[in-house]
Amino acid sequence: MGKITGFLDHPRQHETSEAPAQRKRHWHEFVRQLDDQAAQLQAARCMDCGIPFCHNGCPVNNIIPDFNDLVYRQDWKRALDVLHSTNNFPEFTGRICPAPCEAACTLNINSDAVGIKSIEHKIIDRGWEEGWVVPQPPAHKTGKRVAVVGSGPAGLAAAQQLARAGHAVTVFEKNDRVGGLLRYGIPDFKLEKSHIDRRVEQMRGEGVDFRTGVFVGNPHDAAAYGPLETVTPAQLRREFDAVVIAGGAETPRDLPVPGRELDGVHFAMDFLPQQNRVNAGDALDGQIHAGGKHVVVIGGGDTGSDCVGTSNRHGAKAVTQFELLPQPPEQENKPLVWPYWPIRLRTSSSHEEGCQRDWSVATKRFNDDGKGRVKSLTAVRLQWQDGRMAEVPGSEFEVRAELVLLAMGFVSPVQKVLDAFGVERDARGNARASTDGDDGYRTSVDKVFAAGDMRRGQSLVVWAIREGRQCARAVDAYLMGRSTLPR
Repeated sequence: MGKITGFLDHPRQHETSEAPAQRKRHWHEFVRQLDDQAAQLQAARCMDCGIPFCHNGCPVNNIIPDFNDLVYRQDWKRALDVLHSTNNFPEFTGRICPAPCEAACTLNINSDAVGIKSIEHKIIDRGWEEGWVVPQPPAHKTGKRVAVVGSGPAGLAAAQQLARAGHAVTVFEKNDRVGGLLRYGIPDFKLEKSHIDRRVEQMRGEGVDFRTGVFVGNPHDAAAYGPLETVTPAQLRREFDAVVIAGGAETPRDLPVPGRELDGVHFAMDFLPQQNRVNAGDALDGQIHAGGKHVVVIGGGDTGSDCVGTSNRHGAKAVTQFELLPQPPEQENKPLVWPYWPIRLRTSSSHEEGCQRDWSVATKRFNDDGKGRVKSLTAVRLQWQDGRMAEVPGSEFEVRAELVLLAMGFVSPVQKVLDAFGVERDARGNARASTDGDDGYRTSVDKVFAAGDMRRGQSLVVWAIREGRQCARAVDAYLMGRSTLPR
């Protein structure tokens, strides 16, 4: 490394952000990237540890010590090349990835990890500013055609890799804009959509064709998504040499308790995309809005946190977030869990903006205001008993709630889409496709491959990018007999 004692000489420096009171007034990103000097000092902390566990902690296996060293030497162009060699979209992961690489950092054993995510954020933003991120069209065309269903991070990664290998790639997306969950789900204050738009333009320059407003499946299932053009799986298999299904895990986990049907009880993914559309300039009738309401968010993960931040920006009167599991410790036992992802209390930027959090809580019923709208919910406290969660006797309590948002994760891909393709499924309802051997990512149906959350189940954006890249290599090998694409 450039500075052997850097980890001893320099403390971790976090990215700064706009104060909560100010950032709640707008929908723009509020995290400020490190300046050149701060990034250089942060990169100097990478300690030449010999065995870089961060490689394994990172799902795309970013070559972290190498780009850290290049940032320390202020060789930004080569740092970007190293970063792009494993990650197609570091502007996404540098903003919204929870950074499992930092949990695995050797320095994290007894100190503060290297700020790998902030360095990644800085490298890619510098690359765009300098004009280094440009289309990379293939030198030769293969004559093969590939369809990619879904334009989330897995679909985009697969499409870009396949286009660079010389295949003619068409991406099908049922929404009116490209991006999947990145576009309609992640709030703009965490990821502004201009980052997606400029990648799409780069990919168009590489030969990728995007077709939005197209539902892939059986025509009678398309009505649930509005008046869309429909393409059947049979058509794709006739017209393309290979098909990648990367539609994500879009079936949310429901909460079937009395009062679930009341007006004001919604899935998080009915709530969040609406605000994305409004921010994009769309006119919406009957938007689910938290303004002036007592909001309860059920589910303690990232989606729940996004609901909290969005509700605060709507001007909610109060926001409460429930989690089924007990409150985790504020600090993990590092000698016990390192280099694996630790279970510890995480407070997001949305929580900092205003939220009452409560753990070990189960919702029993939603209560009617007499007009078919939710006015409150009744909950009960939980405790571990004989190895399972059990209700605490006499612990029922009521919470005012004029808007309830269910953010309890996703159980599987849309089953009707998998039915239309006729692919086998695993026990969790995902498309069955192994990642091993020469048949990696291939489903039970000829020509059809699966990647991302549609194959592995609900996961992180960085895992989706990994799967898209690896699936692209498998498709390329299937079409050409061999592949030079990286895994």
